[in-house]
Amino acid sequence: MISGKSLRNILLECLAITCLASFFLCIPLAPCSAYDLKDKVKEFTLENGLKVLIVERHASPTVSLYISHETGAVDEGDGHTGTAHILEHMMFKGTETIGTKNFEEEKSTLRKIHAVGNALDTELMKGENADVQKTENLRRQLDTLQKEAGKWSIPSEIDRLYTEKGGGDLNAFTGQDLTSYHVSLPSNRIELWARIESDRMANPVFREFYSERDVVMQERKQTVESNPGRRLIEQFLAAAFMVHPYRRPVLGWTPDMRFLNIDYIKEFFRTYYAPNNTIITIVGDVSPEGVMKIIKHYFGRIPSQEVPIRHVTEEPPQSGERRVKLVSDASPRLIAGYHKPTLPSFDDCVFDIIDTILSGGRTSRLYKALVEKGIAVDVNTTNGFPGARYPNLFVIFAQPVSPHTCGELEEIIYKELDILKKEPAKPEELEKAKNQLKTDILRNISTNSGLAGMLSYYEVVTGSWQYITKFPDLLERVTPEDIMAVAEKYLESRNRTVAELVKKK
Repeated sequence: MISGKSLRNILLECLAITCLASFFLCIPLAPCSAYDLKDKVKEFTLENGLKVLIVERHASPTVSLYISHETGAVDEGDGHTGTAHILEHMMFKGTETIGTKNFEEEKSTLRKIHAVGNALDTELMKGENADVQKTENLRRQLDTLQKEAGKWSIPSEIDRLYTEKGGGDLNAFTGQDLTSYHVSLPSNRIELWARIESDRMANPVFREFYSERDVVMQERKQTVESNPGRRLIEQFLAAAFMVHPYRRPVLGWTPDMRFLNIDYIKEFFRTYYAPNNTIITIVGDVSPEGVMKIIKHYFGRIPSQEVPIRHVTEEPPQSGERRVKLVSDASPRLIAGYHKPTLPSFDDCVFDIIDTILSGGRTSRLYKALVEKGIAVDVNTTNGFPGARYPNLFVIFAQPVSPHTCGELEEIIYKELDILKKEPAKPEELEKAKNQLKTDILRNISTNSGLAGMLSYYEVVTGSWQYITKFPDLLERVTPEDIMAVAEKYLESRNRTVAELVKKK
């Protein structure tokens, strides 16, 4: 699922979940085809396992830098959902040398905060049996200690260091499959970046943990619990995946988030933010040889870790339609999804074509059948939801125009899916879809940040960024018969999960 549309949906979902800003730095550069990348991407691996991808582009004196860790919500243990996301927040709190006025004084208070915070959580976990007086005393102690620690900390110092040196596009996102940190800088500031980021990987200090946990809880209330559409997506995924961790939200379930544990988060960091589980991608006005000297100096000293073999429970085949309803005082909405394989399966590539044929613009089939006729407010499809490291879903999102109903939408959508199974796509329609997908790739890789993001994403998800270069050939192989076969195999009712938002009467 490499289409610009599909990739954009995946990344925007991550960004929306974490309430972050834009993913791409829009500096127009000379066009670059996917085929050209084969000779332009330079690959390096340090002794500690850290992998580095570098692309020289000298159109402007800037560089985009990504650090991506092969870990996300899918790696969290039961009872610890939300860990990957809050860890991303904590990584902006600084290090032993960044964000502090005197770390020797500060760390003593942080140790006390840790002990009191754990004691408070332990008591609160007793629920109705918790000692009220004890919890109140612990709350007061925690509040006092946090104010004391605040005297030694310097908030947002990482942001300030980058901004003062001309940095932009500083952000991060957490998804099901990976966590990425990125920034764009003048190309003569790479050593500043290496100094900051290697320190974050080696010596992070998780300041303000308990107050940040409250921030994340509030984030969930604002972006999920008060948003019927988001709640519908959560219920949809929880129904579509019975055992696979893709059923869990990136933000986490509320009961887990309430007791996110700093000790577990530190262990999660130590394990999954190890250099041998990390990809650095650099695109811009750089010399690979010069950059690697800097990276070896700063990152080469970070020790590798034993990353555990990931045993993720495989989702069993679905043997019947599943349906969920969410009653809310909001406009009706519909989600329908089908299980399918992930890339590099050829069937996944076929789904990219199906995705484009069904909802790729105003001439797409579902747009003409639903939106153009005034039956739906909008309709979209997404290939590869909610992640891509494991088998995932092909999903259709739609919202009816009153007085039309979700039932009417379903009937029309399923008829269009049946047409995919029975009638070969017209040559001009298939050619248009392929060209649109290729154009999306070129658009995405035409900026430093866009290319860096794609390289790191596919290196993590597929094990090799070179899937980008192979994708155009895979597209050309897709025939009308492939589309019919894939639609017949996967787009059937017993493989379907449907979630409907029903307006409260």
